[in-house]
Amino acid sequence: MEAMGLADVYLGITAGSKLTAYRNKMDYTFGDEFKGGPLTLGMHRRKSFMSVVTTSACRLVHEDFNKLLVATLGFCTQNGYAAYNKKSHKGLLRNLILRRGVRTNELLVNIVTSSQGFFDEAAYLETVLGLPLENGVCGVLRTVNDNVADFIYPEEIHVLAGRDYYMEDVLDLKFKVNAFSFFQTNVEAAERLYVEALDWIDDLTAKSVHDLYCGAGTISQVLARRADAVVGVEISADAVGDAIANARMNGLENCRFVRGDVLETLERIRAGSMPAPDILVVDPPRAGIHPRALRAITEIGTREMVYISCNPKSCAENLKVLQEAYNVTRFKAFDNFPFTGHVEAAAHLELKRR
Repeated sequence: MEAMGLADVYLGITAGSKLTAYRNKMDYTFGDEFKGGPLTLGMHRRKSFMSVVTTSACRLVHEDFNKLLVATLGFCTQNGYAAYNKKSHKGLLRNLILRRGVRTNELLVNIVTSSQGFFDEAAYLETVLGLPLENGVCGVLRTVNDNVADFIYPEEIHVLAGRDYYMEDVLDLKFKVNAFSFFQTNVEAAERLYVEALDWIDDLTAKSVHDLYCGAGTISQVLARRADAVVGVEISADAVGDAIANARMNGLENCRFVRGDVLETLERIRAGSMPAPDILVVDPPRAGIHPRALRAITEIGTREMVYISCNPKSCAENLKVLQEAYNVTRFKAFDNFPFTGHVEAAAHLELKRR
């Protein structure tokens, strides 16, 4: 921090308010703990491509997740279903994806299989709906994925009951979260981060804001309640579709979303074919902002900027470049994922006088 000249603006770290049961999503994998061993369902052993350890007592998730994992593993074991092997590309069972609306108490259950063999959807639905859960099951899905890549590609989605999304409330805004939509994993922690970081902007009245890497538009819609106009930029078509639908549901007419590459959007602003915003908000992926996009930001020279990061390392590297044009006025870390090695961060930047 001192090497970057940020020691005086560092505001410390905000501790997580909830130490357990804070995750609202888990992607579990079917497999075995050792070659030829019994069926397992859980997480990959650290630094292991094949070994899967059953995580039936995880404290980072609501207990309903553990109940659903145990019940699903028992059902699949009883029926003799085999796990999909990532080397031979044979087998039925691939993943179990669980999602929860923290404020709405809704559970979305999604079992992912290949198309190799029979899966008893009716019996699995009966198993899930028969569990004594604290939250209500709003949807049970079976996703068929035959893609050989170790990635969940939804080739088919069978809705066994309910719907293929759950609802969530964030800062008094409603969000429809689809089965494969990106959404903040710790809602309460994300709210704290957003409120503090966006409050660093002195005045949003009559201001235009560009929210880059906007995802499903959560930050964009929070900003839209205070700013004159907000444009969210996101490369994922699904995320943009979710953002548009959610903004419409929340009655936000001053918030629009553009599907496109962040660099291309910045190049259009630099070329004058797109109006420059008064304020930039960026929330890039873990790798940070691409060097060419960073250069474009410094050349456009937006007066004020908020940088929200899920990776302080890449954030620090990006801030070093941005300091050519900006002064970093505030920097703060947020322990949004207690008992893990992940920390989030936020920074406020003001354009240097030229």
